[in-house]
Amino acid sequence: MVNGKRKGKAGELEAVRLCKSEGYDCHRTAQFCGNNEEGAADIVGLPGIHVEVKRVEKLNIDDALDQSTRDAGKTDHAVPIVLHRRNNTRWKVTMDARDWFRLYREWEAGGKP
Repeated sequence: MVNGKRKGKAGELEAVRLCKSEGYDCHRTAQFCGNNEEGAADIVGLPGIHVEVKRVEKLNIDDALDQSTRDAGKTDHAVPIVLHRRNNTRWKVTMDARDWFRLYREWEAGGKP
């Protein structure tokens, strides 16, 4: 396995463990169905959310969110997010503010996004 793929897999598995620790039955797309099709989410199991995982020291967050947005439009039309972290930091979620406000309004109203 190429070093970059190995690192990507390790980051995705770490992100899956995070999701599972929060009570969500998530798994890597590549693990579940072999090689990812173009535009597939890195992790599935969060309905309505398209997850792009980035486990790198230097991240261009705009490029990563653009990738998640582009891929979400190709496949599941879900809310695109980037789940990311550097070494010795906690996981973070980045998303477009419009999507965040839409989810917040749904939560505030007691509905499901």
